[in-house]
Amino acid sequence: MNEEIEIEKENVSVIPETEDFFGTDSPLAVASEHGGPKFEHRPQQTAMARMVAESFEKGHNLCVEAPTGVGKSFAYLVPAALFSIERQYPVVVSTETISLQEQLIQKDIPLLQKLLEKEFSAAIAKGRSNYLCRRRLSWVAGDGAQEYLPLQSMVPQVQLAAASVDDMKDGSRSEVDVDRRVWEKICCEVGNCRGPKCHFNRSCFYWRARREWDKADIIVANHALFFTDLKMKSDETGEMSLLPAYGAVVFDEAHLLEDCASKHLGLRVSDIGCRILLNKLFDPVKVKGLMMSGGAAQMAIRELVADAHVACDTFFDAVRDVLNQTRRDELRIDEPNFVNDSFSIPFGKLEQALRDYVKIEEDDEISQEASSLLARVQGIYSEMFDFLNMERPEHVYWIERSGSSRDNVVLTAAPVNIAGLLQSMLFSKESPIVLTSATLSISGDLGYYRERVGFMNGPEVVLDTPFDYMNQVRLYIGKSLPEPREETYHDAVCYNVRHFLKQTHGKAFVLFTSYGMMRKVAEDLQSFFDEHDIILHVQDPSLDRTEMLNEFRNDVNSVIFGTSSFWMGVDVPGEALSNVIITKLPFAVPTHPLIQARGDEITKKGKSPFSHYQVPEAVLKLKQGVGRLIRSSDDRGIIVILDSRIATKGYGKTFLSSIPKCPIEMY
Repeated sequence: MNEEIEIEKENVSVIPETEDFFGTDSPLAVASEHGGPKFEHRPQQTAMARMVAESFEKGHNLCVEAPTGVGKSFAYLVPAALFSIERQYPVVVSTETISLQEQLIQKDIPLLQKLLEKEFSAAIAKGRSNYLCRRRLSWVAGDGAQEYLPLQSMVPQVQLAAASVDDMKDGSRSEVDVDRRVWEKICCEVGNCRGPKCHFNRSCFYWRARREWDKADIIVANHALFFTDLKMKSDETGEMSLLPAYGAVVFDEAHLLEDCASKHLGLRVSDIGCRILLNKLFDPVKVKGLMMSGGAAQMAIRELVADAHVACDTFFDAVRDVLNQTRRDELRIDEPNFVNDSFSIPFGKLEQALRDYVKIEEDDEISQEASSLLARVQGIYSEMFDFLNMERPEHVYWIERSGSSRDNVVLTAAPVNIAGLLQSMLFSKESPIVLTSATLSISGDLGYYRERVGFMNGPEVVLDTPFDYMNQVRLYIGKSLPEPREETYHDAVCYNVRHFLKQTHGKAFVLFTSYGMMRKVAEDLQSFFDEHDIILHVQDPSLDRTEMLNEFRNDVNSVIFGTSSFWMGVDVPGEALSNVIITKLPFAVPTHPLIQARGDEITKKGKSPFSHYQVPEAVLKLKQGVGRLIRSSDDRGIIVILDSRIATKGYGKTFLSSIPKCPIEMY
């Protein structure tokens, strides 16, 4: 009897239920009639939902470009919920941006839970360091605070957090108002977790969240967490993976898959990262750190930490000198041991001393902290060895400056051929993988994207836009403008930005490809904004993007000058955004080592890196920028491109054929 029930259950299809949900009597339409979000029947959404359901049910992969307005979130959430309920395995939905995560978990999924006739649960999956550790907080708020916190002035922050910990909802970073350096001392960490042995285990925020993941039908994660989990599983180190076993995965914002996978499957060691780690053990300037509570063993480690600090100075100064000599912010490394290895011996001695110390330390809290820091010292030591000796085949190695003051030096290695890795680690597995984004195709074809990420074992589909771009948008192209390399280009940009902002009285994004040009244009046009009573928001690494967007939405006539992060993942429907000005076609810097390495691989195949990599990548980013304007069928506006090359160069046709058709005015 039980076997018959099981067989019958396996034959149940989620496809008809999915189609019914998006039919003429869709629950979304009923909800709209009763004050819910506006619903319009979109055949593209129904088609995508069916394809996703078929992918889940038949076990094949799917790659689908779903332009803005299709409603792709519900198109994959509905079959995901039904499939998970039916098969008793969760579906992981992975996004890149926090804003989409929040939209899914706070808006879309709660609505779907009300509308779907079957009950399902959902949980958001964050990295461990996003949660407060009650054990560490208790220790630092007590005896640990005086020596372990960098500054005495931070003690009240810790004590306030300790006093309010029982009232916290989930113990996430957004709930705990402390300095970043304090958070690092009280957050959850891999090496610091005692698991079931911890006396805070039952009330642990992180493990409470993990238990929610384990029970959830839909797990909303991000690409960073997913690839960290994938790397842990592929390394087969025995370390517990982050995500539970899942039945299927949906990658939304999949246009970022290649770069995200390259970043998280590679390695990265920074000057600042090394110093922060060493200071946690012993900060010789502030005379603070874990090794300050006394004892001969701690004194010996303090001396080794001091030696490691000197080694860091010597090593990273040598790396910095190499960059200074080339006058570059980033430089590809082609030979092992490009500088003298002053790093390994001091760090090796420190690693051994910490390993011995952990065995004899009687204080459980200090021993646990030391074990965690030991694991991080081992990690840095291993990655530095791999970098200097170029131990990872088919990786590109480079050094670069980072940070707002450009004084942090970073060593990075990334796999060049991410397609091969993803084919073996992702697309050839049993769990079906769905890739979706509004911007995956070049001139309506997904061949380029398939080649870059290694997609296989499933159909590739490009859906039509549901919007009427011929009546909602007008595109202006400055065909007669000087090219970006010409001296008069800057003045032409300033003149045209003024001209087109007057047409919409602000209400605009002006998108740049470099901070330098953005700041210079903002400086030169400040008097224009003052004269016309338009508020200008200029992107800055120190400013919160969400706050900028909220201010922009609230002041309907304001303008945002933005670089890369404003080209994508930003949703401003309505009159507040009626004008998108693109100052320059978004070609990547061709001298960046990763771009060079990818270009070299293309050259080996007898193809042009410019035509087969740089142009397609710029096209996809332009599509993202253009896509900021129309977010609903009621939106109207203009798009302005101030780069004449889109009209005068042969490759310009590829750009124009890849964005939605609309009236074009050349000037």
